[in-house]
Amino acid sequence: MINETILKYLTGEEQKLIREAVQKAESLTSGEIAPMLVAASDDYREAATHAAIIAAVLLSLTVAVIIDDTSIWHFIPFTLFLFLPLLWLFRRLPALKLAFTPAARVRAVVQRRAVSAFYENGLHRTREENGILIFISLLEHRVWILGDRGVNAVIPPERWSFLAALIASGIRKGRMVESLVAAIAEVGGVLAEHFPRREDDTNELPDLLEG
Repeated sequence: MINETILKYLTGEEQKLIREAVQKAESLTSGEIAPMLVAASDDYREAATHAAIIAAVLLSLTVAVIIDDTSIWHFIPFTLFLFLPLLWLFRRLPALKLAFTPAARVRAVVQRRAVSAFYENGLHRTREENGILIFISLLEHRVWILGDRGVNAVIPPERWSFLAALIASGIRKGRMVESLVAAIAEVGGVLAEHFPRREDDTNELPDLLEG
């Protein structure tokens, strides 16, 4: 059964385009290419708390100035009164939580989630150690392309940076599927140079992983 993330963000035709792109790329190489989409790499709960505290304090200060009452006996109770509803609001608005999360933290979160997905989905178990994960985290508009040991031994990981940036740019422009299909073709071409298709080659991984 296809998971909710794929159903929400990809139409049936788009899923077909991605799978066909993977199949076409893998027809030239023994390498395994596995795209994966997740809605977000983390729930950023601490960011929601920080945002609610900041918003509650600022709103309390604003009200205090408007009513000309800056006493602590007004400020603290009103801040506490605002905190819980604001926390509820921020927890339900992922984009707002992200705005209160440092870029370095977002980058680390997505990278960690990508690495976990790589091992959880068995990309380290392919016969020639030549699996490639194209990990797309939609909320953050970030992409990580990870290769297994066999790939990294002959292709520097930096080779994938351009393609990851291409997909991320496509997400921001509303052209994710088009940019992903183009990146899959490029990955397949690079893999074919080092891992040509074998006569006994089999498809070892799904053509579209479920996050």
